[in-house]
Amino acid sequence: MASADLRDELDCSICLNIFKDPVTLKCGHNFCWVCIDRMMDTQDKSGLYSCPECREEFQERPALQRNITLCKILRNFLPTRPRQEEVTGIFCTYCIHAPVPAVKSCFMCEASLCDNHLRVHSKAAEHVLTEPTTSLENRKCPVHKKILEYYCTEDDTCICMSCSLAGEHRGHRVENLEEAAEKKKEKLRNVLQKLTTKIQQLELKKYELTRKMSHLEELYNKNDPVAVLQEPDTGDLSDSEEEGCDEDIRRYEKHLHDVDLADITGTLHDDILPFLVSKNGDDPVKNGNIYPREPADIFLDVNTASNEIRISGDLKTASRTFTDQNRPNRPERFAYYQALSTRSFNSGRHYWDVDHRGSWVWMVGMCYASIGRNGTKSIIGRNNKSWGLHGYRGNTKHTLRHNSKVIHVPYKISSDRVRIYLDYEAGQLSFYELCDPIRHLYTFTATFTEPLHAALCVCNGSVKILG
Repeated sequence: MASADLRDELDCSICLNIFKDPVTLKCGHNFCWVCIDRMMDTQDKSGLYSCPECREEFQERPALQRNITLCKILRNFLPTRPRQEEVTGIFCTYCIHAPVPAVKSCFMCEASLCDNHLRVHSKAAEHVLTEPTTSLENRKCPVHKKILEYYCTEDDTCICMSCSLAGEHRGHRVENLEEAAEKKKEKLRNVLQKLTTKIQQLELKKYELTRKMSHLEELYNKNDPVAVLQEPDTGDLSDSEEEGCDEDIRRYEKHLHDVDLADITGTLHDDILPFLVSKNGDDPVKNGNIYPREPADIFLDVNTASNEIRISGDLKTASRTFTDQNRPNRPERFAYYQALSTRSFNSGRHYWDVDHRGSWVWMVGMCYASIGRNGTKSIIGRNNKSWGLHGYRGNTKHTLRHNSKVIHVPYKISSDRVRIYLDYEAGQLSFYELCDPIRHLYTFTATFTEPLHAALCVCNGSVKILG
């Protein structure tokens, strides 16, 4: 227990990761050097500097003092106690007496290696090392039992050196795997961009049709026969619209002919389908159609909010405050800077949008009501009862987290808004950046066993639920 408590004290309150090159401010609070330096950069314009932990103000930009004692603790702690998110669940093949986490896998040996066995492992070029994986056999040629190094463009398959020089692919045009993969990704990217544009065009058509339908309904409900008959002929709208849609479908089918649809099905499902609506305009959830047309109505539960979180009067905005709110003690109240929604979801498909422009460090996601309420283990994503997206303005390394496992978003989130989409029965929780075009960030898959609540974590500033 003491070890676990110590581990919790080694996290930077800005990036929520273990300290890297820790420094101390005059007030005594510790941060990663890079994190606090960037934070101070943002305060240069105003000339007012303060600690993001206690808000103590400084007349000048404070000098950063390296915390030597904390550095020593980190050196002694980390080698023997790996972070939970760094444990892959893949163990050394050769450590048969006790499970030891693997640090590398060798495709040639089809084995995973711990630090000790890695030191004595062959350094020959054919022993290709990679991050720990269980899919070793998939990287070898089934015929020659050699590492797959090339892609045959004529047969659309991955091959080894022997296949290219003396096997059935001899004389064929080949590319290295990385080059071939990048070309395919470029195709997929182009298709997705065009389909996203098509979605926007369909939204415009939907708006125009909705306007026309409203006019027709108004005309239909009139009791004055003269007014009805004097209205200009509306024509057959449905035929012209369907003909245009059919032509668009044929055009895109032709464009997709050379693309492997099996590879992009999941991407299309995540990137595009969540924003489609039912054709007839009815409630898509009640009528068994696929996706919700409107965002879920989300309100924050003051009874769950930390006393360092202020909830707005409309229950839509959570703001970090350094003035204790003096709310009554309740078992459901968080000690950390978080709050849950009053509403929970135990079925169906729902989405909600968040504006995080008012916060430098924030986290949004969903969790069970049974999540812990005290300590850093109660933070969204730090346990097996929550899933979240963690952002830090000015930092390119946004992360997604569940049960302390960290997944890095490979690009900077430039938009101030994100979307959280839940398909409860399918066991999918997806995150999107609401930019132009909308960009899919990641989809968690799980078997949900309890109702899910929307959750916000605000380390500073404010985060607002839209809608």
